[in-house]
Amino acid sequence: MKIKRFEFNMFPVNCYVLSDETGEAAIIDAGCYYPEEQQMLKKYIDENKLTVKHLLNTHLHLDHVFGNPFLLREFGLKAEACRKDEFLLEKLADQCRMFGFRPNEEAVPLGHYVEDGEKIHFGNTELEAIHVPGHSPGGMVYYCKADACLFSGDVLFQGSVGRADLEGGDFGELIEHVSSRLLTLPDETVVYPGHGEPTTIGKEKMDNPFFK
Repeated sequence: MKIKRFEFNMFPVNCYVLSDETGEAAIIDAGCYYPEEQQMLKKYIDENKLTVKHLLNTHLHLDHVFGNPFLLREFGLKAEACRKDEFLLEKLADQCRMFGFRPNEEAVPLGHYVEDGEKIHFGNTELEAIHVPGHSPGGMVYYCKADACLFSGDVLFQGSVGRADLEGGDFGELIEHVSSRLLTLPDETVVYPGHGEPTTIGKEKMDNPFFK
């Protein structure tokens, strides 16, 4: 599987385009706020002749959904995420005001509710959705066992974990679920987070101060 990371600048936030030898692809967390960022993402898809089958959100905080309306218009992609986070789309304008700016566009509805344990396919690639609440009620991590990697959104970072002080957050729940559902995966599993640089499960088990 090929992984292309974009770092979009509003917060900043990581967006990932996953593709394989079939040319089919999935996008995770299209946080492209600015038109030039949206065009950068579109150019990569067009130049690599990718057929995007899924637009996945790890969760629905503002910085992870800015590009959803654009991708719906350009490629007909309806975002897929956990139902428990759907309320955050209705509060997108409120989320933006809290950080001192306006939404770039109105939020668009989800096209599919991702369930815990669901298998998501594109080309020859399979992702498993793992529900990890605590940063938000509907946090989903997307795990590719065959390629030994996962996309953790904002629940697990290099040396840290996500904040739990936003609406629906619960720090105890976050630590419990990261411990029981992610840190039990093989040590060599690469973690691609929603912000910052990649890490591994083994490194976080050893060094992350939240799990000492």
